[in-house]
Amino acid sequence: MFCAPAGATVFNQGISVHHDAYVAGDGTVTLSGSYRCEQASPRGAMQIKATVEHEGGRLSIGAEQPVCDGTERRWVATAPGRWVNVRPGHAVVTAELQEVRLSGLMPRSVATVAQDRQDVEVRRH
Repeated sequence: MFCAPAGATVFNQGISVHHDAYVAGDGTVTLSGSYRCEQASPRGAMQIKATVEHEGGRLSIGAEQPVCDGTERRWVATAPGRWVNVRPGHAVVTAELQEVRLSGLMPRSVATVAQDRQDVEVRRH
């Protein structure tokens, strides 16, 4: 199921969080889910940001560059866990599909066009 905020500018945008997240022995955190998007405006680009909240810590990581052709696809975001000590157990993951509007080569604004927040189970990978 995809969720989008009321202010979404394009209606065929959506993102979801899978109910399982993983942590490796070295602390590397892997989050995942699904997304669907249309091409951003000619002066923009799309990106996925995932945030895990666990035992009072918070880690935001970017996923791979989304392909925005209206097809449902999987996203994966992986980051070293050295900044936040994520261990197996309960966590909350928020995924955001964002449109970055550019002014020349610099970002002018970032708008969240779809968002999902889920309670997840962090499992040892």
